[in-house]
Amino acid sequence: MREIILISFLGPDQPNQFTRLMQVLSVHSLQILDVGQAVIHHQSTLGMIIHSEDQTATALAMKEILSLAEETNATVHFKTISEAEYQQWVKDGGQVKYLVTVLAPALNATHLEAVSQLVSSQGFHIDRITRLSDRLVLDHHQQSAPACIQFGLSGKMLDAQAMRNACLGLSSNHNIDIAVQEDNVYRRNHRLVCFDMDSTLIEQEVIDELAREAGVGVQVAEITERAMLGELDFQQSFRARVALLKGLDSKVLASVAQRLIITQGAENLISTLKSLGYKTAILSGGFQYFAEYLQQKLGIDEVHANILDIQDGLVTGEVKGQIVDGARKAQLLQELAAKYGISTAQVIAVGDGANDLPMLSLAGLGIAFRAKPLVRQNARQAISTVGLDGILYLLGVHDKDIHRV
Repeated sequence: MREIILISFLGPDQPNQFTRLMQVLSVHSLQILDVGQAVIHHQSTLGMIIHSEDQTATALAMKEILSLAEETNATVHFKTISEAEYQQWVKDGGQVKYLVTVLAPALNATHLEAVSQLVSSQGFHIDRITRLSDRLVLDHHQQSAPACIQFGLSGKMLDAQAMRNACLGLSSNHNIDIAVQEDNVYRRNHRLVCFDMDSTLIEQEVIDELAREAGVGVQVAEITERAMLGELDFQQSFRARVALLKGLDSKVLASVAQRLIITQGAENLISTLKSLGYKTAILSGGFQYFAEYLQQKLGIDEVHANILDIQDGLVTGEVKGQIVDGARKAQLLQELAAKYGISTAQVIAVGDGANDLPMLSLAGLGIAFRAKPLVRQNARQAISTVGLDGILYLLGVHDKDIHRV
């Protein structure tokens, strides 16, 4: 008579324990239908589903497994599964899976309770939980990296917008970041990352820095803020701001570049992406001079930004060529994807302003980084509580694989 049995082990993790268990199953010709194991602080949880047509062989194997468990101070539990239950389990395995990644400088039980309640309220079931961040040290003064927990979900996405709104609300209430992604082949095969520059790769808005040097800081900052909030057309506002820089000594550009502050986590992110074979690009509504400066400093593959017109050592108040606005960023993203022979689903885009939304929407993974409310609400993913290297967690990268700079 056919038997299907779930075997669950809990006990100290010991050398050769799994090998000895496999030997028992092999001797009695039991088929393994599924197996999984997790170890936390030397405590092992092991589960497997076995199948046999021979009840005697199954009984003998179970007897030996009980002896092995007693010998290794483990607890073992056997549960019979009906064929109907097993067939339904197999069928459910073909459903779309999702990943929920939770990020914060620190995570506690309140945060995880809130996330699990949100997941359940949307009709999902938690299949697995994985910690991607390093193990916590007891001395909090030594803890520098953020915390990250990843939930593997099964179920059907009934209302993506409702799920997104619930995540945004939870993020705001608890000061955590929550990303929900379909766990498909594209999530595991991104190949190109396109970054905005100002307030993304660097903390400043370069045009504001130049404006202060030109003595028009207040006027330009006001226009910049309204443009970032989406209240003004980018091209018009950009030309208006650049016009205010007319007469600025071009020597100032070098000193401004020297005082640019690289965003927290940017160097770790770029160095890790490079080690993993990713291509990187800056697609900026800022200026080419500063994008090229960052290219050399961080090792970015390509840069596309606005060229500030300079004649006789002075800024003319105009730019050369086509302005890189939101539409141009999206176009450049498509061109780069074609250049590298990949689909836009394999591209990651990162930005903070309204003019980044077109490329964030086009990319397979669009991330609003420390963004304005309008951008956070319209981007599929948002990170606000940790540095740029938090993006690596959304790719499933573990802390031990991050290149700390």
